[in-house]
Amino acid sequence: MKRIYMDHSATTPVDPRVVDAMLPYFTEKFGNSSSLHSFGQEAAEALSMARGHVADSIGAREEEIIFTSGGTESDNLALQGVLSREPGKRQHIITSVLEHPAVLSTCDFLKSIGHDVTYVPVSSEGIVDVGDIERAIRDDTVIISIMHANNEIGTIQPIEEIAKIAKDNDVYLHTDAVQSVGKIPVDVDQLGVDMLSISSHKLHGPKGVGALYVREGTSLTPVIFGGGHESGLRPGTENIAGIVGFAKASSIAKERLGTDPARMGRLRDALIKKVFNTIDDVRLNGHATQRLPNNANLSFRHVEGESMLMLLDIAGIAVSTGSACSSRSQHASHVLDSIGLDPDYIHGSIRISLGRENTMDEVDYLAEALQETVAKLRQISSPVEC
Repeated sequence: MKRIYMDHSATTPVDPRVVDAMLPYFTEKFGNSSSLHSFGQEAAEALSMARGHVADSIGAREEEIIFTSGGTESDNLALQGVLSREPGKRQHIITSVLEHPAVLSTCDFLKSIGHDVTYVPVSSEGIVDVGDIERAIRDDTVIISIMHANNEIGTIQPIEEIAKIAKDNDVYLHTDAVQSVGKIPVDVDQLGVDMLSISSHKLHGPKGVGALYVREGTSLTPVIFGGGHESGLRPGTENIAGIVGFAKASSIAKERLGTDPARMGRLRDALIKKVFNTIDDVRLNGHATQRLPNNANLSFRHVEGESMLMLLDIAGIAVSTGSACSSRSQHASHVLDSIGLDPDYIHGSIRISLGRENTMDEVDYLAEALQETVAKLRQISSPVEC
């Protein structure tokens, strides 16, 4: 049976060149980068080179990259790290209602220990109103955290405009760019952000490694404690093999930015057109054009999303009903709810996220499978006439 993977927003296959780059650091180059002997210095050199490659992929400086275990840890370090640890001191955070659980859950924790959080709404296309953010700023606002591109509907936020507001009000700006780095050009100076989260496994690197970009002059305190690794912000012996793989994946992704976004955009647009030409009562969620080139979040009326997913899986096609980090939850997507989508459409939603390996033949196969799947499920759920 044909097996087609179209869930690249959940994770990506590791590029074989990434695996090749990593392998020596499991065996002959296994040193601890903090050790002073030659084994340690070999690892330290690899760490420095990797830091430079990751920095280059987003237009940053080497010393502005802090390696972490992934996007979730990076988000936590950004949000918790800027807040005062002075007992009883309340500080204010601004975020949006459609952020990733890594940000929303961190904000819930920060509220529980006495900080204030303002959640700005989004439009029906999933875009924040810059004016809402500006009006939410208070004298005690410390940080604004708005994701660059949404993990479910692919909508890209106006980060550059938000950065101007943050700078004018002397407030830090963090963006979760886990979904955008490697799929569209990302430059930290152009965006104007103070902190930016990245995850290796979203761009054909290994799982369990990521980074937080921290602009020079941004004051952070660690959220876990130990040695002086990663400029004292992320203690623990560095995962050299993973970091080397992350760096290689970052370099490859940057090289491919001239071709991959346009190619995936053509595949996505062809898929959307085929679906709308063959299936009734369907809608595209998110902004029509201000979205990631590989993302198509589709809702089908009178169809249950998980049933669609399972039937497509039987047909050899892997898609998602939403974020992989929350898709096992029984709750409806908070992202689709935040854009005001009708519950009947929310429960009939799937996220299709294309990758560099997908082809037009696979898009055609998915479109045909979707048509058959939706027809079958609607026939089952339609009321019987007496």
